[in-house]
Amino acid sequence: MKLLFIHQNFPGQYRHLAPAMAAAGHEVVCMGEDGNVVVQSPPPGMVIVRYPRPAGASRGSHHYVAGFEAAVRRGQAVLRACMELGRQGFIPDLICAHPGWGESLFLKDIYPQAKLLAYLEFFYNARGQDAGFDPEFPGTLDDTFRIRIKNSVLLHGLQTMDWGVAPTRWQAQRFPADVQHRISTVHDGVDTRLVRPDAAATLTVTPEGASTPLTLRPGDEVVTFVNRNLEPYRGFHTFMRALPELLRRRPNAQVVILGGDEVSYGSRPTNHPHYRAQYLAEVGANLDLSRVHFLGKVPYATFLSVLHVSAVHVYLSYPFVLSWSLMEAMAAGCLVVASDTAPVREVVRHGQNGLLVDFFSPGQLAETVAAALENPQRLERLRRRARETILARYDLETICLPTQMRLIEDLAASRIPLRRPPGSKPLPTPGT
Repeated sequence: MKLLFIHQNFPGQYRHLAPAMAAAGHEVVCMGEDGNVVVQSPPPGMVIVRYPRPAGASRGSHHYVAGFEAAVRRGQAVLRACMELGRQGFIPDLICAHPGWGESLFLKDIYPQAKLLAYLEFFYNARGQDAGFDPEFPGTLDDTFRIRIKNSVLLHGLQTMDWGVAPTRWQAQRFPADVQHRISTVHDGVDTRLVRPDAAATLTVTPEGASTPLTLRPGDEVVTFVNRNLEPYRGFHTFMRALPELLRRRPNAQVVILGGDEVSYGSRPTNHPHYRAQYLAEVGANLDLSRVHFLGKVPYATFLSVLHVSAVHVYLSYPFVLSWSLMEAMAAGCLVVASDTAPVREVVRHGQNGLLVDFFSPGQLAETVAAALENPQRLERLRRRARETILARYDLETICLPTQMRLIEDLAASRIPLRRPPGSKPLPTPGT
């Protein structure tokens, strides 16, 4: 079978699936934007094609439709790259694409016989999800109109796809009801052989103002917090506001924070260069900054070391796309304290495999984390069950990757794909 994978930041969500399909003997071509593709040495049977970075929206475009215009231009860039592939003799039988940036807009026009499997990450709504969730950052009527138009590219993708796949049930249920019967829920998967507890791990940090490094190990009072970028969408403001009380209660605790200073979601701060500066200005005077370690963006091996030494891992999120880092923290056997928000509740069950707190309550967060640090043995079962949850429902090799591959094979053969992984097991229940 000839397969075409398209993602502007390839491999993106296809980092395991595309190589697996190539290893299974299929002819695999992968396409992404030149400069964004991160695969340097593709495995045998997998070819990387780069399309040039498209122009953005025209100057003067209405701000509601600027994103749509940019998506059309990206779709045209992909179209031209696909036509060149056709001249070289490659016509796909099935295409896997993320429709969010416009890459799949014109694929069914040039490949009408090919099956199109869309990766459905998020459908925007002005109410009941991320927009309007946080009263500290209220939306406007203009935002409501803009969000409606923002879905235009996705709606085209839903019309042309033969089938869709979403990583969680909550994300699948954000899409219009009349297409949900054509969406399978299959997570990207967690490599639990790689991401696992490591009692011998260490993490070395240099406290602010100190010349001597500090080495942290499992068993130390280490509170960890991980974002791609430090911003309100992922609860950074709530976490920072919890730190003064948490550090007061736990004088030996060390806090390790990963994440950059850009903005991935939402708006930029108005009076500070980034949110880290904003919330340090708000609470920094009440913090012992020698115990708060901002490491920025780090290599994946360092990220795993952070999880391995974590005594409590904090994950907070608006009702939005669920982060890979939460699943990886659970696979690493972390004691997770997470926000009691809908996408999180799909994975974290309070008192079973983690603890849930009010997203908007720094006081409750500080109290919960401090109590967990006070008696870690009492909550050891939550660590064990966190990993069991990932093994039972989100394991890459035994659950997710086989289901993704079967979905492709079923769709290519015009069979209706399964809507959930066949081998997944229920969550562990208390007392088991």
